[in-house]
Amino acid sequence: MQTVEWDIDVAFQEDTDRTEATVTLALADGSQLRAHGTAKRNPDDPARPRIGEEIAAARALADMVHQLMDRAATEIEDITHEPAHLSV
Repeated sequence: MQTVEWDIDVAFQEDTDRTEATVTLALADGSQLRAHGTAKRNPDDPARPRIGEEIAAARALADMVHQLMDRAATEIEDITHEPAHLSV
């Protein structure tokens, strides 16, 4: 069995009411995918930056899931010349 590694980086930009996460996935073939997620703090809630980071990162990772599934479907369709039906 061959081991393949992918590297993932999560970066945040924050202010008092908003957190944005950018997830960068470096694939073994040298290509990269980038996904984004945002969290907004309700003005009635106390400031808890880690919670905003968790929500923004989760949303960015969900975006990454869809990008990976779309990429795989496209590659399958290129090989089979048939529609690919993938689900998460």
